[in-house]
Amino acid sequence: MKVAVTGATGFVGTHLINRLQREGHQVLVLTRNAERARLLFPTVAFPQVEIIAYTPLSSGDWQNRIAGCDGVVNLAGAPIAESRWTPERKQEILASRQIGTEKIVEAIAQANPRPAVLVNSSAIGYYGTSETATFDETSPAGNDFLAQVCQAWEAEAEKVKQFGTRLVILRTGIVLGNGGAIAKMLPPFKLFAGGPLGSGQQWFSWIHVNDLVSLILQSLTDLNLAGALNATAPKPVKMAELCSTMGQILNRPSWLPVPAFALELLLGDAAQVVLEGQQVLPKQTQSSGFQYQYPTVQQALEDILKS
Repeated sequence: MKVAVTGATGFVGTHLINRLQREGHQVLVLTRNAERARLLFPTVAFPQVEIIAYTPLSSGDWQNRIAGCDGVVNLAGAPIAESRWTPERKQEILASRQIGTEKIVEAIAQANPRPAVLVNSSAIGYYGTSETATFDETSPAGNDFLAQVCQAWEAEAEKVKQFGTRLVILRTGIVLGNGGAIAKMLPPFKLFAGGPLGSGQQWFSWIHVNDLVSLILQSLTDLNLAGALNATAPKPVKMAELCSTMGQILNRPSWLPVPAFALELLLGDAAQVVLEGQQVLPKQTQSSGFQYQYPTVQQALEDILKS
């Protein structure tokens, strides 16, 4: 199988490229930073990986390289919670997903032969936030900024279906692995100052990075998979339980919460990503027969923190 991947140099993307390479697939990496991609995926270690520089928000010759690929995985998007949501930052977050996906769909439409499937990333932000509600794939969209971004993102991906390409949209939760969110949470625990962010009562819907990669691969190959799937583990937890479990595994205390106002001072509106949450269940994902390797946060954190 030959697969084109955007967002390949990110946390999830690097895990995906490694798995595709190990399983003998050809990979076309579409990247804004070809130099960084070559450092991550050197030719000697990744002989089946081809690196192509692309302009995600503009049409270009790069789009011609989509032809002949069996599938496309679109993971690209500006980071959500790494800086304050100024008007300019909000526009960057939206454009990187909406226009970026538009250009991928445009490339697929022009391709001959066309890829059979597009696996497009989205996020559980689609549903909005709630301390009490439970969301699954049939739940309506929310109306806050992230929900609006996800709706615009998914709407662009939906256009690929008119060209006969199967579409799988993965509404992804917080991804746990060696890096990403866990890497940012670990330093306080190592200093015996770990604890929940905010009240600790907000829901934390998560997925182990290896399970996410497995779900992406199944989405590429399983012709029965289509539409929106929640890429979350079947057992979401409250933030306090997540941090308590981390403390137990690390043999460190988990008693010093990070106050909400501190995060709001640092991140402004972007703090809602960690201070508010949602309980998201992967009903359609489980109905598809997908098997989780790490269904509980205890199993996931033991794998990550003890490896």
